[in-house]
Amino acid sequence: MYKKFYGLTRNPFEVSPDPFFFYSTPDHSEALCSLSYGVLRRKGFVVVTGEAGTGKTLMARCIIQVLSKNKVASAFVYNPTVSSVEFLVHVLNDFGLTPAQRGSKGELLSCLNNYLVERSRQNLTTALVVDEAQLLSAELLEEIRLLTNLETTEHKLLQIVLIGQPEFQQKLDSHQLRQLKQRVSLRCSLKPLEPAQLKGYIHRRLERAGANSHAGNIFLDETISLLHFFSDGIPRLVNTLCENSLLWGFGHRRRHITSEIVHEVATDLHLDRFSYGTVHEGSRNQIVVEPGSELFAETVKREVEMQISNI
Repeated sequence: MYKKFYGLTRNPFEVSPDPFFFYSTPDHSEALCSLSYGVLRRKGFVVVTGEAGTGKTLMARCIIQVLSKNKVASAFVYNPTVSSVEFLVHVLNDFGLTPAQRGSKGELLSCLNNYLVERSRQNLTTALVVDEAQLLSAELLEEIRLLTNLETTEHKLLQIVLIGQPEFQQKLDSHQLRQLKQRVSLRCSLKPLEPAQLKGYIHRRLERAGANSHAGNIFLDETISLLHFFSDGIPRLVNTLCENSLLWGFGHRRRHITSEIVHEVATDLHLDRFSYGTVHEGSRNQIVVEPGSELFAETVKREVEMQISNI
């Protein structure tokens, strides 16, 4: 809708996890390197955690692309709230195998083992990537752990990447899952964007969407602090704010997105009401707002102080 108006060739702030828009921060680069190393070196289990919206599914898509370029066959499980048999059927299907319609779990495991052994004979690596790992039941996590028993004398036949929200770390630390925890060779976490990173993130997406030389002129510098404040640096919320700001700007024929526009959009989305609990103890007196007018700055300041006093 607004692409032509802003000189874009595609929407820059879609919430779908498209590797085309991957923005490399130190945390994301470290996670991608750890995932690549863990799988290609056949380390067994690798775990990545991060708050909702920090780019975990995008990271999963990116690692699958990287693995594919290295001739690694991978299965991707995006909904782990299934039974162990359904889980195995999904994994086999993703590997391009066709298990028996009513096969037992033993038959499914045998099919998977034969496939992994054949790939190992060809010196090829095979990986399983599980997103939303915090939703895995203890029983299914145990089944996944047992998959690492498929091995040769030299290495594991199946490399497993588990990606989930912070509560997955707590689950892993439980006594019940101590055997699985001991097999995790690498752990890394994704954090929200810092204000300086947020500016680069927005410009990167605009450039990839065709903005090129005028990418830095669409969102004025004054908006960065406010976007970070309302989103807490969570990329998914940043995308939502930026997408709606562009729509608002297009509707009102505004070539540049200002702080006033961002605040209007945040209000409409109820992101100015701390509905995500993003103001933490110790940071409440460190709010920095850099809007374009003194009147607007004072208005925002008063609103923020009122909301903080009610927390």
